Amino acid sequence: MTQLTHETHTKARSLVGRVVSTKMTKTIVVEVVRTRAHPMYKKMVRRSRRFAAHNELPDLNVGDSVRIAEIKPMSKTKHFKVVEKL
Repeated sequence: MTQLTHETHTKARSLVGRVVSTKMTKTIVVEVVRTRAHPMYKKMVRRSRRFAAHNELPDLNVGDSVRIAEIKPMSKTKHFKVVEKL
């Protein structure tokens, strides 16, 4: 029987976004912007979504680009953690 590791068993969703708030303790708010073509008019449309992410890195400021990865829920709104600063 083969042993499955966590990384091979599940693929956590990873997103890149911009820090918009650092006012909470060990929590930041990251805004992820995605662009896609409108299905009928083919114009590029920007859609943004904000995620609360767990932060252990001490030197993050508003405006920094970060990569966040999906984790099991830590609280009512925190389902992501900061992986790296870009």
